[in-house]
Amino acid sequence: MSRFLEILNAHHRRITPGQIIPILHEMKEKLDAADAHVFMEFPYFIEKEAPVTKAKGLMDYVCTFEGASNGSDDFIMGVRAPATSLCPCSKEISRYGAHNQRCEISARVRTNKLMWIEELVTIMEGAASAPVYAVLKRPDEKFVTEQAFENPKFVEDIIRDLAGALDREDRITWYSIQSENFESIHNHNAYALIERDKREAAV
Repeated sequence: MSRFLEILNAHHRRITPGQIIPILHEMKEKLDAADAHVFMEFPYFIEKEAPVTKAKGLMDYVCTFEGASNGSDDFIMGVRAPATSLCPCSKEISRYGAHNQRCEISARVRTNKLMWIEELVTIMEGAASAPVYAVLKRPDEKFVTEQAFENPKFVEDIIRDLAGALDREDRITWYSIQSENFESIHNHNAYALIERDKREAAV
């Protein structure tokens, strides 16, 4: 146990996606093990500017690093990001307004080159009706509200658009993505999921 903690302590100041596989190799060597696995879940904070006033605030995202080394190496990075979705049906049938709600978009990805958490977050938030922010002044609230109204999406739309964006990202070889919309006028949530191995599709 102490050797395992020594390995983690040696890397504790800065653990990046690119360090997970080397950590697993070090674990196998120092522990004289054939297999090594690691799972980390942690909050990750990104400074984000409001869209109009540029007021800054820290947005927190739940991230995961999953690694395995057992004959071959495997690493999966995961992110859960909050966002806004606005209902296309509600917009179409209403004389004014449309119901909208917060959603939580989740993505787990395998890559062939280094991808930073910030890059994945940007792709994920781009698939929603609008992103959410830690700090918003009134001009920002107007902007975000209108952005969502002009970009209505069902939960299925969010996941289809996110899948399209990940398909266009050459560094990503596999993904599992899902979104849960915390419905504001229904007594249930809406949910969608897509999983794809791009390596199999390329064969």
